[in-house]
Amino acid sequence: MAQTWLEKIKKSEKIGLIQDGKRKVHYRFREGEEMVEEYSMDTDVLVRRAWRKRGTLGADGIWEVEIGDPEPNSSNFESLGIKESNSAPFVARRITKSNLEWRIRNLPYSLDVYTVTAEPENRCITVRTSNKKYFKKLSVPDLERAGLLPEQGRIKFTHQHNTLIITYQKPSEVIQLEKKILEEVKAVKVAHDGDASKCNPS
Repeated sequence: MAQTWLEKIKKSEKIGLIQDGKRKVHYRFREGEEMVEEYSMDTDVLVRRAWRKRGTLGADGIWEVEIGDPEPNSSNFESLGIKESNSAPFVARRITKSNLEWRIRNLPYSLDVYTVTAEPENRCITVRTSNKKYFKKLSVPDLERAGLLPEQGRIKFTHQHNTLIITYQKPSEVIQLEKKILEEVKAVKVAHDGDASKCNPS
């Protein structure tokens, strides 16, 4: 699986840009998908990843954020004229050198209310509350791309400022795969402070 993801990255068309202290790469895949990544120039850590798939009639689809804060006003609900409540819980994913991280905002309950469980049989992590007010399945694409399943022992979580913060310690296989992807990213020829339109989902 890791080799499949690495080969997909290698075979894609890539455009690079250095802007605002970030290394940005726009990928086009053979399947018609597009992906945009942004890496911190200071740490080489991925700070944003977004995907866009072709629509059913060949039109460009909506950008879906995998890593980083969700795009404002990019909800499918809003395209139908339905606006989500600002107080509704929402998930933002982040990556650090050693951990995968989820931040679920607008969750006011105390820490002892939450249970966070690895479900290898479903290839996900579940979050539930004892008061039955919240339930969420979290996919872990980083593990799937490395051919791994989630493990309970790697999960930690805390709660502060109405936000549940879940961290998952990266297995060595994920870290090694990230290093190989970063080598591909750094090999992409880049422009400096040029036209960012191809590197910014909009």
